[in-house]
Amino acid sequence: MYLIVGLGNPEPEYSKTRHNMGFDVINKLSEKYDIDVKKQKFNGLYGTGTIENEKVILLKPQTFMNLSGECVKPFADFYKINYENIIVIYDDIDILTGTIKIRKKGGPGTHNGMKSVVYELKTEDFPRIRVGTGSKEKIVNLINYVITKVDDTEYLKLQEGIEKAANAVAEIIKVGIDNTMNKFN
Repeated sequence: MYLIVGLGNPEPEYSKTRHNMGFDVINKLSEKYDIDVKKQKFNGLYGTGTIENEKVILLKPQTFMNLSGECVKPFADFYKINYENIIVIYDDIDILTGTIKIRKKGGPGTHNGMKSVVYELKTEDFPRIRVGTGSKEKIVNLINYVITKVDDTEYLKLQEGIEKAANAVAEIIKVGIDNTMNKFN
């Protein structure tokens, strides 16, 4: 079983923001694999289904970004999911819009949602997919940049990364993290 976690802030208020790339990938997977993400448990919206013949839980923590781990940890414990089967998806301003980066494990960097997940799980040993939301321009106000709604033109570019990340999730499940990193990174 895989726990696939998209980090973000509650919808619809924060829909179409750079900080909700994780939620957008979960929404894409939900649509693609016909998995309703409407049940509530442990401060999260979730749904269960199958991707690449593996049982999965799609999860959108409703704790707001900075407390995401408080939702992820109870799910991992309750369903007894090995950490290497927890895939966390989130936005990254240091990666160009429309692209993704996959890592097998590693630190949270400056991302507060990931800091919370790492803190609660007490490990950095789980896969993550970072969806690019950055540009080559200097960001003056980081908070405004990540939580302000984007226009339709930029959202089309963000959707390229969302689609790639959704495909990467299926690929990780199908052929493993190492082969997926070789294909997508």
